[in-house]
Amino acid sequence: MSTTPENEWSGILDNIKQIREETARVIVGQDAVIEQMLVALLCRGHCLIVGVPGLAKTLLVSTLGNILGLGFHRIQFTPDLMPPDILGSEILQTMDDGSRRFEFVPGPIFTNLLLADEINRTPPKTQAALLEAMQEKQVTVAGQTRRLEEPFIVYATQNPVEHEGTYPLPEAQLDRFFFQILIQYPTVQEEEEILRRTGGLNMPEASTIMNADKVLALQKAASEIPVPDHIYGSIVKIVQSTRPDSPDATEAVKKYVSWGAGPRAAQCLLRASRAIALLRCKTTVSMEEVKAVLHPVLRHRLILNYNATGEGIRVESIIDSLA
Repeated sequence: MSTTPENEWSGILDNIKQIREETARVIVGQDAVIEQMLVALLCRGHCLIVGVPGLAKTLLVSTLGNILGLGFHRIQFTPDLMPPDILGSEILQTMDDGSRRFEFVPGPIFTNLLLADEINRTPPKTQAALLEAMQEKQVTVAGQTRRLEEPFIVYATQNPVEHEGTYPLPEAQLDRFFFQILIQYPTVQEEEEILRRTGGLNMPEASTIMNADKVLALQKAASEIPVPDHIYGSIVKIVQSTRPDSPDATEAVKKYVSWGAGPRAAQCLLRASRAIALLRCKTTVSMEEVKAVLHPVLRHRLILNYNATGEGIRVESIIDSLA
């Protein structure tokens, strides 16, 4: 059972309601995307956001940081970006007494919410520097290790259209992302509303209603949502069924999947189910919550084979066949 006192629990639910309301003042639609980004935040998980340019990916992350009272930095990934450009470096400084010494100048990674824009446009060496910091929550420069401030979440973006001059993330590195989130085009009604809100000089802005301590309290509350015993077994069975050589594999998996999801996927499913239950004001996790997070957890962890490519089978349809 949750160890969060009743009065604190009520405040947490109020905070969640306020976050949603403030986000809606700036962002039109994209309810599922916003919910998934909040789930990842509550789970201390990093996101890979896939969408064509102009769908407000930067605005989404910066608005979330503003509402939560968290630091926000954006890095535009380019082919000439180097690890020190992200992590920071030691610079030779002249002191007041005339002496000179090296001092560490922190890079943009020292923040709470980091937007890594078009992460696949930088070489593997620079990608690896970022992913190491994501995994270890620390940075090592010139032999000295520095911890990153909590909460620390990376929202990396990829353009699904342009592939020339890119360096795709290897599958092992993709697995480090908690979620892969797809941003779709807005509906006709949503696009009309976007025009109304942004057609003038005064752009809508969200208010800061939280701080880092409150965000950490939300993360703690999400980790304490009770999970019935049968949900553990169901999550393991779903993940096992993504592996072609498993007795639980579906026919679609056996025919179209080369490699299924690893144990990290089961861990992510459990944590995400708890977090989305909290966001939906549920007191316990059910299969409804597990199914709600299947796609963002699994879509970047299933590797399809040539049969799928030849027949135009999408990973979304494979995931739909699992539950």
